[in-house]
Amino acid sequence: MSETFDGREIDVTSRDKLFFPDVGVSKGDLIDYYARIYPYMKLHLAGRPISFERYPDGIDGTHFFQKNASDYFPEWIRTVRLEKQDGEVEYIVVQDRPTLVFLADQAALAIHVFLSTVQHPHRPDRFIFDLDPPGDGFSPVRRAALNVREAIEEAGLHPLVMTTGSKGLHVTTPIHPEESYDDVRAFARRVAERAVAAHPDELTLEQRVDQRRGRVYLDIIRNAYGQTGICPYSVRATSRASVAAPLDWDEVGDGSLRPDKYTVRNLFRRLGQKDDPWSQFRERAESLRRAVRRL
Repeated sequence: MSETFDGREIDVTSRDKLFFPDVGVSKGDLIDYYARIYPYMKLHLAGRPISFERYPDGIDGTHFFQKNASDYFPEWIRTVRLEKQDGEVEYIVVQDRPTLVFLADQAALAIHVFLSTVQHPHRPDRFIFDLDPPGDGFSPVRRAALNVREAIEEAGLHPLVMTTGSKGLHVTTPIHPEESYDDVRAFARRVAERAVAAHPDELTLEQRVDQRRGRVYLDIIRNAYGQTGICPYSVRATSRASVAAPLDWDEVGDGSLRPDKYTVRNLFRRLGQKDDPWSQFRERAESLRRAVRRL
């Protein structure tokens, strides 16, 4: 069936197909969610290459991760060709609502974004700490996020936090696109080392799981060219149809917070009660060069 989104006709198929059986969320619900959430995601999608996870038969079926635009994708979808270690990738850039809706119709559940834009592909405008729980409890991740926040703010930067919708939290810091990925990752490591030194019983940089001894691993691996992070407000392939939800820092102290607390079903109720905590993302960007000197 042809449907119109912002003046663009899209052949939407199989709206009734159940994608999240436990909560009754269909492919049509996914399409409607992305059509409605686009104004909030636009800030983090504009001018930025993406990759995406496709689940043609829902979360219980076969899935695959896609970077290249498929040959049959419509010509009006913007793409950009960027180099990789052994060739090139024709990435999609989500420049409008119809592009995001088209991807949802292609069963793209999760949208991942570059940490840099096509304008400065080798100079990131953010860096990420990926924090996952060392065990079943979520409290260590909440404390770790607050500890990382403290270390980043000591350098004069303004970190933001969100649930990943999956297992943990992302602490993301906006910066000016001045430095290379190598320099940004080196800075993130320095911040991590300071946080670990201040909280050695709670945090670690040890990559081996058997060496972490219940401590939260401060993962900075995403801060590299070609790596991605889950886009704010993206859906995740979980039984609850959870979404990656930006938070205010005071929400991290709430003991009821879970990484999958916000879902396709309840996210808009939240946005109706409070402003988007990441709406000023760009305005909070600072110079990493100045932060390096301060650190």
